Amino acid sequence: MSEPIISITGLTKNFGDVVAVNHLSLQVGRGEIFGFLGANGAGKTTTMRMLCGLLRPTSGRATIVGGDVWRERYAVRARFGYMAQKFSLYPDLTVLENMRFFAGAYGVPPNKMEARIKALLVQMDLAKKHHTPAGKLSGGMRQLLALGCALVHEPPLVFLDEPTSGLDPVHRQQMWDLLYDLSDSGITIFVTTHYMDEAERCTDVGFIDNGRLLAKASPRTLMETFKARLLELDVRPLMPALVRLREAPGVLGVSLRSGNLRVYAPEAERLLAEWQQKWPFEGLELRGHRWAEPDMEDVFTAYSQGYDEMLNKAVLA
Repeated sequence: MSEPIISITGLTKNFGDVVAVNHLSLQVGRGEIFGFLGANGAGKTTTMRMLCGLLRPTSGRATIVGGDVWRERYAVRARFGYMAQKFSLYPDLTVLENMRFFAGAYGVPPNKMEARIKALLVQMDLAKKHHTPAGKLSGGMRQLLALGCALVHEPPLVFLDEPTSGLDPVHRQQMWDLLYDLSDSGITIFVTTHYMDEAERCTDVGFIDNGRLLAKASPRTLMETFKARLLELDVRPLMPALVRLREAPGVLGVSLRSGNLRVYAPEAERLLAEWQQKWPFEGLELRGHRWAEPDMEDVFTAYSQGYDEMLNKAVLA
């Protein structure tokens, strides 16, 4: 087995009395698309900043391609690209000028620079816009330019912080098609996202909460950690039903899914049997039910809300 491109052992970051990252340990293999998930404030950005050599860890260690991310940070920075959530390039420079600037900053040899930039402009669908100021590009084109600048030095790893935030469905799909191509070429992608459908596209996913890693596995394995059945109800009127079912004994939470109510309950079969025998919600009509297959949104909800009774965490490696 080849050495992981990212290796993290006991990584911790304190800000005074606040523990932002708490003894985090994980590995990311070459060519993976690793999704790093967690609510705002969970520790995702702090972890990424430590991996990029921008924050000194309080304790623990992390390496990228074998190099320590803090002690060897200047050398390690040449081994990855970084794309911020917000557009961070130079809006007054053209697409081509931005690419040349970052190629020079990353130390791309002059005799290889133009060929590399030309190939990326084609790959990012920016060849016809190479003289356009970056600030005049659409949101999707800006993100593609930012990705191209992060890849200009041909790193084996790229960090992407919410890369599709604010993009329309067409540009989101275009971005993910590019990520698939990059992964297929051997580049490792470390991506944060709040879109659970995108989490399902990753080869491996890690959930972080309050600085701790709660789970790390493939999306399929994570969805298989549900040991409780997921009940969906067709109840009318819908929104009053959602509010009242949340307060029912034995119910941990309720979410709205395509006009139905998905009920999170460790003993959903018992609850359904009781409700079918005697429906306790006056003024609400139960029209039907079905058993749903869990998806990544259900997994995220269960881990982030602490629905431990519904999960079988022991299966996770």
